[in-house]
Amino acid sequence: MTAPRFAFTIAATDGAARTGTIRMRRGDIRTPAFMPVGTAATVKAMKPETVRRTGADIILGNTYHLMLRPGAERVARLGGLHEFMNWKRPILTDSGGYQVMSLSDLRKLTEQGVEFRSHIDGSKHMLTPERSMEIQRLLGSDIVMAFDECPRADQPRDAIAASMEMSMRWARRSRDAFDAGGDHAENAALFGIQQGALDEELRRSSADALTAIGFDGYAIGGLAVGEGQEAMFATLDFAPGQLPQDRPRYLMGVGKPDDLVGAVERGVDMFDCVLPSRSGRNGQAFTWNGALNLRNARFAEDQEPLDPRCPCDTCGTYSRAYLHHLVKAGEILGAMLMTEHNIAFYQHLMQTMRDAIAEGRFAAFAADFRRDYLG
Repeated sequence: MTAPRFAFTIAATDGAARTGTIRMRRGDIRTPAFMPVGTAATVKAMKPETVRRTGADIILGNTYHLMLRPGAERVARLGGLHEFMNWKRPILTDSGGYQVMSLSDLRKLTEQGVEFRSHIDGSKHMLTPERSMEIQRLLGSDIVMAFDECPRADQPRDAIAASMEMSMRWARRSRDAFDAGGDHAENAALFGIQQGALDEELRRSSADALTAIGFDGYAIGGLAVGEGQEAMFATLDFAPGQLPQDRPRYLMGVGKPDDLVGAVERGVDMFDCVLPSRSGRNGQAFTWNGALNLRNARFAEDQEPLDPRCPCDTCGTYSRAYLHHLVKAGEILGAMLMTEHNIAFYQHLMQTMRDAIAEGRFAAFAADFRRDYLG
């Protein structure tokens, strides 16, 4: 039986937390899901097959970076992103909007889209909802993100409202351009992105506009951009519930392990973040008992694994003392082993949450997790 283009089923709930499965032609995605970030067609310091062994069902690719280098048209000529990087399972691509918006000194924003200069060579580009859909089609993305603007939460409410309303107009244009994508539209899914910063009324208006257009899934954008965990959780107390209950909810760019637990507790199904890979390259390991800085001299003769509860190859093979040595010496292997552990830890955390939801004990799990992780 051929797998569907996109189907989401919820297997169990526990409070607001949900566990289920997204079925796509390149494989199932178990939710809650954490997507390692493969910005430039690679999860830094990891081979794709190693990423898969950690338990990852899906990874994220970055439209902005891939359009600049090596170029979406080139990737398409080489067989698409999956073939290019040897990742056979689903890939979600972001729209490029967040990266472009961060280039405040290099971009010009209009109703049509965003004109910007490459951070690589200064060349000029125009990114619109239509061009974003075209790039993601050329890459062969399985889950395509609508083009949006991500305003800072500290802007005046009128500015946040105007930005949100423009993002909703761009969402309509993204939907139309995606639907015109021929075979790709018949095989991929399109997610809309809710905006509105920390404002419940603006978030409701955004959710209503997106639902009227209709998407396969819905992302919660504009969080984890400096507002702090307390404000993020306060927004997540209402934002997920404003979105359709029968569709996946994706919290973009989040986050620390305790962020993930708190967001799942509030009904979020999907996440991505550079934190586990970036931290690994910088000598920080996440464990069930909190984060460890392997540069610290106290690990120089510590023969214990990074985390006795972690099933990854790094924890099963190498000591903290050896990893401390690699990190201090700046050896590439240190970045590889630390990143592998962190990605595996995140996947282990997601599996543990899926099990806890399915067994109706998520509240107890969350309390135990916070006790051990936060001390």
